[in-house]
Amino acid sequence: MRLIDRVFLHFAREDKLRWMPDKPYLMWIYRISMAQRLNLRKAHTFNEKLQWLKLYDRNPVYSRMVDKNAAKEYVKGIIGEEYIIKTLGIWDSFAQIDFDNLPNQFVLKCTHDSGGMVICKDKKQFDYATAKNKIENSMKRNYYYWGREWPYKNVKPRIIAEQYMTDSAEREELKDYKFFCFNGRVECFKIDFDRFTEHHANYYDREGVLLPFGEVDCPPRPERRIDLPHRLSDMIVLAEKLSNGCVFLRVDFYEVDERIYFGELTFFPASGMGKITSQEWNQRLGQWIKLPQKE
Repeated sequence: MRLIDRVFLHFAREDKLRWMPDKPYLMWIYRISMAQRLNLRKAHTFNEKLQWLKLYDRNPVYSRMVDKNAAKEYVKGIIGEEYIIKTLGIWDSFAQIDFDNLPNQFVLKCTHDSGGMVICKDKKQFDYATAKNKIENSMKRNYYYWGREWPYKNVKPRIIAEQYMTDSAEREELKDYKFFCFNGRVECFKIDFDRFTEHHANYYDREGVLLPFGEVDCPPRPERRIDLPHRLSDMIVLAEKLSNGCVFLRVDFYEVDERIYFGELTFFPASGMGKITSQEWNQRLGQWIKLPQKE
């Protein structure tokens, strides 16, 4: 990597490039991350089109959809309250959290970013210092500036506690079912598994047939048999309802005791810089995104 690129990455990670306009910033960070030039004039791959959407598809409602607290009300208004994971509390700072009134198991999440999450399986063994450090570091960060994901820019940083759930007592793991919706239609979905040991994810078409691609940083394991959700067809219907009117949206669900629960809405998986194992499929996913006319 060139010295100037290393310097750029250093300043980006230190959050010192807020002054830089979105387009040149994305051109630079994409070239470093993907080892190729970003073509916005003739965007054709999945990742290129996600960068285009960052710049030119900015509906104010998107900020509500990515806010982990506000999104619950948004989703409830479309598909109903029965799909919403119970919120145990919401606070403006870690110091305000009343741990005595929380159950023995819970999940803490920051409302304004991706990754600001702490899981407590037993309060007697919970590392409060580590949790405090992680949450407070997330609270200081505006998630928008790293990948220029515009919907996050004006989301108020808060902390929510949610009910802890698992779909496998043996593995103590709650699998994500992530549905990729293109202009309101589910074309494929992925299942993340073993995320706390050796994270992998397999991709499937809407019929549940394994697809021959994955992500470099979260590789597929085609030989590993993963049970599909019992209510796959219902999840597809719900995902298409929630993605109606969006050029692209990933809708995440969980399944616990054959009940469906909403996870989150994502406009830019891996910030549009996740390396796909198959260039053919990077192109095919890109073909499914029909870009609107730029105003």
